[in-house]
Amino acid sequence: MQNIEIRRPKIEDIEELNCFFKMLVANTFAREGLAYMLDEIEDEIKSKKRYLKSDLDSNGEDRYFLIALDGEKVIGTIEYGPASQLINDLTNSELKELFEVGTVFVHPDYQKRGIGNKLLNAIYVTLKSKGVEEFCLDSGYTNSQKIWKKKFGEPDYLIKDFWGEGFDHMIWRVKVKDVLKCSRIL
Repeated sequence: MQNIEIRRPKIEDIEELNCFFKMLVANTFAREGLAYMLDEIEDEIKSKKRYLKSDLDSNGEDRYFLIALDGEKVIGTIEYGPASQLINDLTNSELKELFEVGTVFVHPDYQKRGIGNKLLNAIYVTLKSKGVEEFCLDSGYTNSQKIWKKKFGEPDYLIKDFWGEGFDHMIWRVKVKDVLKCSRIL
């Protein structure tokens, strides 16, 4: 895994990243047992494409992406931007001043190899360098929720059965200094 490069996306990465989003969103919904939710899958893919466009159009001011590559192949993504409408709605806008870290995707062939941690560490350092002290993140995916609980503990907001019976939505509020203490980068 020494050849993994983490960098900002370029215009020439758009097509591959859009294909990556399509594959990862569909894969994630399938792993969650939600492959039948075709409209939601399409909405999620469109959202990721909009976020990427917003990043490239604003040179990282409105949204800020990092991508992980193995050679020329995109194998992971992460981004931050303003807290989503969903987060604002579910928290009565209590987190509206925070950045949201999201679009944390790692290609299935590269999962459990530390790629996600490398992307997270890189985004933590980026946020810290911009003077950001706190961020939030959310998840409705049960597999992802397990990972976030290990990293950040119990969520600050738990919305029971939000996505249907047994499918909760969780939101965390995270201090950058706390995650950097645990980071291998610093």
